[in-house]
Amino acid sequence: MVGTSEDRSEIAFFDLETTVPTRSGQGFAILEFGAILVCPRKLVELQSFSTLVRPADLAHISTLSVRCNGITKEAVISAPGFMDIADTVYDLLHGRIWAGHNILRFDCARIKEAFAEINRPAPEPKGIIDSLAILTQKFGRRAGDMKMATLATYFGIGQQTHRSLDDVRMNLEVLKYCATVLFLESSLPDIFTENSWVSPNVTTRSRSNGKTSVEQASQNVNTPSSSVKAEIHSTSPTSDDMEEVHPILSLVMPNTDDVTGDLIESIPARSDPFNMVVLSDEMVKYPLPKENMEDEKSLSTQESSTASASGDSNGCTYFLEADNISIPSLSVTFVPFYRGSQKIQVLHKNFPLQVLCRHLKVRFGISTKFVDHTGRPRLSFVVNAPPSLCQVLDASDDLAKKLSMDSGSYSEWRSVVIRKPGFYNYPTVRLHLPTVADGDGVHCITEIYKKDSSATQRLVFSRFDIVELESLFNPGNLVDAYFSLDTYDYQQNAGIRAVAKKLIICTN
Repeated sequence: MVGTSEDRSEIAFFDLETTVPTRSGQGFAILEFGAILVCPRKLVELQSFSTLVRPADLAHISTLSVRCNGITKEAVISAPGFMDIADTVYDLLHGRIWAGHNILRFDCARIKEAFAEINRPAPEPKGIIDSLAILTQKFGRRAGDMKMATLATYFGIGQQTHRSLDDVRMNLEVLKYCATVLFLESSLPDIFTENSWVSPNVTTRSRSNGKTSVEQASQNVNTPSSSVKAEIHSTSPTSDDMEEVHPILSLVMPNTDDVTGDLIESIPARSDPFNMVVLSDEMVKYPLPKENMEDEKSLSTQESSTASASGDSNGCTYFLEADNISIPSLSVTFVPFYRGSQKIQVLHKNFPLQVLCRHLKVRFGISTKFVDHTGRPRLSFVVNAPPSLCQVLDASDDLAKKLSMDSGSYSEWRSVVIRKPGFYNYPTVRLHLPTVADGDGVHCITEIYKKDSSATQRLVFSRFDIVELESLFNPGNLVDAYFSLDTYDYQQNAGIRAVAKKLIICTN
C-alpha cells in the first residue's frame, strides 16, 4: 500500500454505480466500486481499484438500472459480493480524504448502508471534497447544471461513461480544469473575466515558481472500465514533495454524518491554502444545498416580467385558465437563466405559460418541512387537480422531460401532478409559495386575498407568521390560484414546480 496507518495523506476519489429503485421502499444496491488514490501535492494517480459487485438480489437490476450504467445481470453474476471486497474498500477509504461528485448526498450514504448490511463498521473519512458542492459555489453556473457529464462536455474532455473508474478519473480532470480557470481569472481578472463571471468567493493565490499544467489535464479519461475480476494497479509516485498543490484541492470538507446539510459556507483564508498536509485544524463544513437556490433567487426577479396571454377582473393579468389552454400550442425551449446557465421554459403560443385555476380544493395545508440554504421555510400546500389542469400539466411535463433527456440530463424526472398509489383517480398538485429575505426576517411574496360574498380583500402580514398562514389554508377550503410553471434540474432530480403568484381564498 502507498499509505500507512500513520500517514494516509492520499486523496481517495471514489464512485459507485448502483441499481435504480423501481418501487417504494426499495433501496440501492452497489453494482460497481471504483477508486483512485491521488497524491495531494502533484495530483497524480498513485493507485487504482475497481470491481463489479454482485448484489444480494439480482432482480434489483431493472431495465432502468441497465439504461443508466449499462451493467447487466449477466455482467455481475460472477462478480464478488460486497462482503468479499469490504476489507479492500475499508482500507482504501478509512482515514483518508474522500473526494467525488455528489458523494455527500449519494455515495457516502451508500457506503454506510453497504457496511451496515454486513454488520461491519463503515470507514470514516478524514475530510470530504464534494466537487458538486464546491464547484457550484466556486465555479458558478457557467457550465450549466454542474453535472459531471456537463462539465466534461464544457471542457471538451470526453463523454461520461457512468462507470466507476472512468468517472473518478474524469472527476479529477474536471477539478484540474476548473481550478486552472479560477486561478487565471483571479490572477489576471482584467484579461480573463471580461466576458465571463468570476465567483466572488474565489480564494486562490499565486506563488513564485508555481504553475498549473494544462498538458497533464488533457490526458484521456475514457479508458475502458474494469472487468468482473477486481484489479489493483500501483505506480510509484515521482512527485517532488514541495510541488505546488492545485488550488481547487485547498477546499476540503470535514468528516460529518450530516450528508444532507443545508448551508454552503465561505472558505476562510488560510496562511497557506496550498498545503494539504496539515488539515485537521482547518477543515470547513460544506454541506450540500437541498435545492437549486439560483432557481429561487431568479424567480423573485422574473415574476414581474413573465407574461402569457390573458387577463382577469381581479387585477392579475396574463394568466390563462386551464380550459382555454390549447395543448397543441404548448412548447418548451431553453432560455438564459442564472450567470450563463440555461433552464427549460414552458410556452403557450410562444409566450411563457402562466395558469389560472379557480375553486381548487385544498387537500393538505401549509407544509414547512423543507428549508432553503438560509434556513427559511419552503412553503407549499396541496390542492386537488381537476382534469383540465392535469391535461395541461401532463402535456407540459412530457415536453419538458423529453427536452431534458435530449439535452443529456440523467436526472430523475418528477411529475408535477401527484398520483398516489390507491388514489390514482384523485390527482393533486403542490403549489409553492416563495419567500424572500426582509431584513432580519422573511416574508411570503405570493399575493394572498380573502374573498367573501361582499368583497375581495388583500391580506397584508406585518410579520412572518406561519400559524396565521396555516389558518388560511385548511383542508377543504377553495382557492383561485394564479401560478407559473418553474422548471428545475438539480441533484439528480428534475421537474416542474407550480409557483403561486396570487391566491384568492374563498370563504363562502
